[in-house]
Amino acid sequence: MKPFYEHGGVTIIHGDCREVVPALDLADVSVVLADTPYNQTSLRWDRWPVGWPSVIDAHVPRNASLWCFGSLRVYLDRVAEFAQWKLAQDLIWEKQNGSGFHADRFKRVHEQPAQWYRGDWAAVFKYPVTTSDAVARQTRRKGRPAHMGNIEAGHYVSQDGGPRLMRSVIRCRNEHGRAANETQKPIGIIEPMLQYSGRPGSTVLVPFAGSGTALVVAKQLGMRAIGIELREHQCEVAARRLTSSLQLGQAEARPA
Repeated sequence: MKPFYEHGGVTIIHGDCREVVPALDLADVSVVLADTPYNQTSLRWDRWPVGWPSVIDAHVPRNASLWCFGSLRVYLDRVAEFAQWKLAQDLIWEKQNGSGFHADRFKRVHEQPAQWYRGDWAAVFKYPVTTSDAVARQTRRKGRPAHMGNIEAGHYVSQDGGPRLMRSVIRCRNEHGRAANETQKPIGIIEPMLQYSGRPGSTVLVPFAGSGTALVVAKQLGMRAIGIELREHQCEVAARRLTSSLQLGQAEARPA
């Protein structure tokens, strides 16, 4: 299978991931990042590729995890397709503006990427992401709460403003006005997902590569990446972004 683009450990293949994935050697994949169409509109490109989670399940290592962009409705509508996967956690990506289509509901300003895995959670690679925005103050830290069957005496600890676990609500501007793809994701939401789940030196599989943001981030993190994209013009955009010196954003490599 001839790549559309191949350079510096990043490969782009033009095609349908359901057909391409079975033909690839994916033994080194540690994380799959999927930004599939949500099937929420009548637009021609917005069509969920039925069966893709099963294809991924059958061909990536057992200890690889899957991050999938979506919404609660997307996951509930397709629950049977995720039958082989277990939900590990979800994030809330809060955007600066919304894309809701209904005037009689809350204005929707978020998307909900979720991490899925199979087998033993202990075997799944994870590298907790931290931020350096803790506020220096005296706080009261409680013991286990009542619903866990044990109430311990609280105690006070000092937060010195150092690292803390990154919160599950991530505020990041979307790419409206500068995107080359209808649903292009910003580096700010992709980066922590790959930092958390991508084993250093391993491969990221991106079955719906779009304009290549995940491939750009993987490259900047020092990982290899395989992107698959059905639309040829999006392959062209992704290839240009990968070869351009004007990358949008900067990701920091992690220690091995």
